[in-house]
Amino acid sequence: MNQKQDRISGAGKYIAIALGAAVIIFILWHLRTLIFYILVSFVLSLIGRPVVDLLDRLKYKKIRVPRALSALLGLLMLWGIVLLFFRIFIPIIAFQASELANINADAVISNLDEPIQQLEAFMHRLELVAFRDMSITEFVSDKLNSVLSIEFFTGIFSSLAMLLGNIFIAAFAISFMTFFFLKDDRLFLEGVLIFVPTEHERAVKHAMSSIRYLLMRYFIGILLQVTCIIILITIGMLIAGIKFNNALVIGLLVGVFNVIPYIGPVIGAALGISLGIVTHLELSFYTEMLPLLGYMLIVFGSVQLIDNMAFQPLIYASSVHAHPMEIFLVLMIAGSTAGILGMFLAIPAYTVLRVFAKEFFNNFKLVKRLTEKI
Repeated sequence: MNQKQDRISGAGKYIAIALGAAVIIFILWHLRTLIFYILVSFVLSLIGRPVVDLLDRLKYKKIRVPRALSALLGLLMLWGIVLLFFRIFIPIIAFQASELANINADAVISNLDEPIQQLEAFMHRLELVAFRDMSITEFVSDKLNSVLSIEFFTGIFSSLAMLLGNIFIAAFAISFMTFFFLKDDRLFLEGVLIFVPTEHERAVKHAMSSIRYLLMRYFIGILLQVTCIIILITIGMLIAGIKFNNALVIGLLVGVFNVIPYIGPVIGAALGISLGIVTHLELSFYTEMLPLLGYMLIVFGSVQLIDNMAFQPLIYASSVHAHPMEIFLVLMIAGSTAGILGMFLAIPAYTVLRVFAKEFFNNFKLVKRLTEKI
């Protein structure tokens, strides 16, 4: 009888745990926007933390910079970077969008007529059926007309305008929370500890300290990586013969997409080459366009080589202390399950999991092997 009661009690315990987990997941799902704001604020506080720490160390005799003022200056620095970014790039991107919207798709087809005809003849010789219902010229013309249309860009800017209200609310909420995270670096930890049993508080504190250190190095490294790549690509495009505005936009595209390891540089380079083609339609394809594309490929390859040999080892190996093979496998898993967003969040999430695994499951051989460098 006692054994039966124990089994019932044990089953009831597991049911209660499952119900509790379901309730927590339900609450978190409905509060996902607020949780997103908190996580973004925490990341921004990590990026601004070195500034606050530097100001805290400054003193004149016995006078120190107040903590609140240090946090405010750190927050203003972050917003200064964001506003400077938009001040530089938004007018250029808007100008490029208007230029692209005015491009005549027929002129593009006319300029590329000879290579398209050669490609079409080659496909017919191979008896490929992909374009049997229409010629390659008609296919390319149809796609260009749909993309290089004023309605396409008007729709994009209309969507952005509709988001401005939500962006204002998000910016205010994130700024408010970031200020207090900068002012009190224990605030986020104390919020997490509310949900942690007392007997595990010490381990969680140690894990959160390691996570804060690793992620701070990672996000600052990412910011520096993106900045350096934008500068290098822009300079390389100028040397290749691209106009300054176009070179800067290409640099921005490549730098932003480079945040996604492995596949991001390919996407950025493809978009950059496409932009280089459509903004230089006046060039002769064989004598001028092809050499230009070759120079662009050399720039992309050279910058990617610098990134692989200098930037990425500094960010991934030194900041999160993970082997490149680990990073590759984690990114592939994240990409197959959650797409590009999953790949973007994969490394920070993997870092958090490794730290907690080392703290609570270090008796397992696999965990010891994966976390030995942390």
